[in-house]
Parts: sequence; C-alpha cells; structure tokens
Amino acid sequence: MTPTTDRPSTKSLALATVGALLVAALIVFGAVLPAEYGLDPLGTGRAMGLLALSQVQPITMADGEYRTDVVDLELAPTEWVESSYRFEEGAGMVYSWKATGEVSYNFHSAPDGAPVGYAESYDAQVSDRADGAYSAPFTGTHGWYWENLGTEYITIRLTTAGFYTSAHEGRARASGQRRLRDARGQPLR
Repeated sequence: MTPTTDRPSTKSLALATVGALLVAALIVFGAVLPAEYGLDPLGTGRAMGLLALSQVQPITMADGEYRTDVVDLELAPTEWVESSYRFEEGAGMVYSWKATGEVSYNFHSAPDGAPVGYAESYDAQVSDRADGAYSAPFTGTHGWYWENLGTEYITIRLTTAGFYTSAHEGRARASGQRRLRDARGQPLR
C-alpha cells in the first residue's frame, strides 16, 4: 500500500505566498531601507537605531603616504603647462594655486587604459586662482592645464597635499617628474 500525502491547497499556497511577501516588505521597509539608505518610512529605523548605519562617516582612512608638493610654474605669453598627479581611486588632495595674472585653466582626469587624448574635465575657466579639495573618481592621472593668454610672463604657485603617488610637469619645451615631500617637508625617496 502507498502512503498518501496531503498536498496543500491552492488557497493555502496563495496565503503563504502573500504572507512571505508581507514579511519581506516589512524587512525591506523596516530594516534595510533605514540601515542602508537612511530612508525610514515606518519609523522603525529610528526606534531600533538603524539610521546610524546609513550615515556617512566623517573620517576616511587612507592607504599610502601623505605627500606635499609646492611648485612655481613660469609661463611665457601664449605658453602652456600641465601639472598632473597619479591617484588611486578614492584618494584625495587639497590644493591651492595663485597666478600673477589671469590664465585659462582646466582641471581634468584620465583613467588608466583610456585612449590617448581622452580626459574628463571637471573645472575649466579663466581665473588667477583656485582653492579646493579633490577626490579621485578612478585610478589614473589627474591635474591641471594652464595657458597664458596674455602678453606678459606669469608665474603660478601650486600647492597640493594628499595621497598621490607621483607628480609630473609637462610643457611644450620640457617634461619630467617632480620630487614629492612628506608632511614634514622632507623629500621622499
């Protein structure tokens, strides 16, 4: 004789499916959205302390050595210069530059493996100064292009500090790496 098994009815399967979907929705709206995205439609994230999990942390630990670079770049009329840095994705720097006259400039980046001449531009204008902070969106080369549009010599003083691995200066007449310094101003090996 064969044992008989009771099969669930269609109604009980439908009820179990609806129940599972309701539980899943409660978990998503009550825990996942508050903890991951800071969205708290049911108020459970605040009640259970889950909103703190979605907050951006004010401190980011960095790999690598903190470096500084100060360079004076002299530009003849109609001359251009490029100053670039090598960054890993997420690494950052603070910067300040001031020129003795207005220059046309462009801050741009190129990811590793990009075609020759490719760049993503983030800031392009005519000015005699800029100050700010930058966080590399990808691993690659990141930096400025300046062009002297005037009829007088101009000097640009560029100061940077951050977690880059090398600095490069390029212009029509010369190109080369610059020695970087540590946070105490000592040359890095």
